[in-house]
Amino acid sequence: MDDSFNYSDQPLVLVVDDIPENLELMSELLLDSYRVKVASSGINALRIAASETPPDLILLDVMMPGIDGYEVCRALKQNPQTQAIPVIFLTAKSEIADEQLGFDLGAVDYITKPISPPIVMARVKSHLQLKAGADFLRDKSEYLELEVRRRTRDIEKHQEVAIEAMAGLAA
Repeated sequence: MDDSFNYSDQPLVLVVDDIPENLELMSELLLDSYRVKVASSGINALRIAASETPPDLILLDVMMPGIDGYEVCRALKQNPQTQAIPVIFLTAKSEIADEQLGFDLGAVDYITKPISPPIVMARVKSHLQLKAGADFLRDKSEYLELEVRRRTRDIEKHQEVAIEAMAGLAA
């Protein structure tokens, strides 16, 4: 039995924040359990999310210069390529209206700063498990749809052969 650990099998978490200290703090917290990429702007976050190796989950700050976290989330959820990536807002904005807006834009969770490391880790783990389950079901559904189409074609071919055979017998 191979007990080797494959780093590339770990989920990839993208941390987006314009403050380098926050990026470093979150990276240190997550690196023991996950692969981590960081982005210091909304533009970089969108580019990474749409890349060939998109993140499995995004931790997203709201208050950033240029494109804020709300706009990043809106863009992610409008893009078919990135809409299934769970977004957790990680922000100092603690008003109920801010939290509601985050959820309305499609975020799966909203964590206020200062963070509690055990809470962040538990929520990241939970949302990654939910995403893995959803991905599995989506893949299984696509497979089953293809299998139904294949078997329908087979049945149609058998029906044609049977009709031709019956027509030959009737003649």
